[in-house]
Amino acid sequence: MKVNIKNRNFSKGALILVVALTLQSCFVAQDYVRPELPVSETLYRTDNLPSDSVSIADVSWKTLFTDQYLQQYIEEGLQNNMDVRIAIQQMVAAQAYAKQGKAGYLPSVSVGTNWTHQELSKNTQFGAFLTDTSTDQFDVTANLSWEADIWGKIRSNKRATQAAYLQSVAGHQAVKTQLISSIANTYYNLLALDAQLEVTKQTIATRKTSVETIKALKEAGQVTQVAVDQNVAQYNSAQALQVDIETAIFKTENMLSILLGKSAQDFERSNLDIQKIEENLKLGVPATLLSNRPDVMSAEYNLIQSFELTNVAKSNLYPSLKLTASGGLQSLEIDKLFNANSIFANIVGGLTQPLFNKRALKTQKEVAIAQQEQALLQFKKTLLIAGSEVSNALFSYESETKKFQFRENEVEALRTAEANSEELLKNGYATYLDLLTARQSALSAELNIIDSKLQQLVSIVDLYEALGGGWR
Repeated sequence: MKVNIKNRNFSKGALILVVALTLQSCFVAQDYVRPELPVSETLYRTDNLPSDSVSIADVSWKTLFTDQYLQQYIEEGLQNNMDVRIAIQQMVAAQAYAKQGKAGYLPSVSVGTNWTHQELSKNTQFGAFLTDTSTDQFDVTANLSWEADIWGKIRSNKRATQAAYLQSVAGHQAVKTQLISSIANTYYNLLALDAQLEVTKQTIATRKTSVETIKALKEAGQVTQVAVDQNVAQYNSAQALQVDIETAIFKTENMLSILLGKSAQDFERSNLDIQKIEENLKLGVPATLLSNRPDVMSAEYNLIQSFELTNVAKSNLYPSLKLTASGGLQSLEIDKLFNANSIFANIVGGLTQPLFNKRALKTQKEVAIAQQEQALLQFKKTLLIAGSEVSNALFSYESETKKFQFRENEVEALRTAEANSEELLKNGYATYLDLLTARQSALSAELNIIDSKLQQLVSIVDLYEALGGGWR
């Protein structure tokens, strides 16, 4: 009985195709589902400020910061900062991998040309009977390889590369948020130092006059040389403070230069008194941290990537269906290479089940599961830290707002005490120690009120960053 080989081969091919299509629906890979997280009304403590569906994180930094110099510096920083530019290149690299992941369903195809020259030994079975023991063979061959995504491995790998790309995007956004916050805080620090320098210069001028006055009182016999020495000491102390502040300004400008990606230089700026951030401090509901905070988004994309790589590791334990094919032109004579009789083709399809591979695949699976659990814990930790940062920034703002009024009252009282002490000393009703104490306290209070104003601004910037603002 004759068997039709062609029909048999067709039946085998059809059987393999049916099996592949049947198994295609039996995915080992699972779909990612966000885990239960502590996203509730207690994620961050709002105290007296109620949460709202709208957050200041949705406000553009151009709207939040109205100082024209600060706006200019933030714009320059976003363009030139080295960390931002590094993050952009990381995005480019991740995007390339994401494109490669999308192409996972496509077959691999290669084309090559070959020339083979063979010399047979004349002492071999065939060489002894041949007069010409050398042969030449020419071929043009195309190879194709394709793997069916039976268990969802290719799909999971594609999703993993996409998650990695989105993680790099979130990383870039996080760098932008941090950069805007750093530039704003550095700028406000410069303004505060300018204000402190101005107060110190005025103090130096006042104390210089006081030294002359106290010398006159000594000559009149109202005070001793000790009083003169103490006033001279205070005068020099104020001058030393001026040097410290000027040094701090110099270093802070250098820090701003680094943030802007520029060489060290002086920077134009306004003054601390006109700085106001008038946006309503709305936090938004706690769940918005998941969509606003770039570091939280990055942590979740890292979790998604680990989840999908776990799917890939599990899929590697199951059989793979691969189809390979090759074809082209092959001839012993180059002038007959492109003849119809030179055409050849091979097609091979089969299932391969890994058996013994030194435990490599099982280890890969166990490691992937452990890394997925690490990513989950890191995601939860990042979210908790985000809530804590919001609470801290809000509490700091409320505290500095309350404290500022007390600082103003303190400065007013101490300035009055200083003036009264000086007048009483001239009339012999107070000691020089009373005047020295009043002067030192007044200077400290004036510097403190400047710092309190700075901390108000910094706390709003910190809250803006903590809520994930600035990158939009």
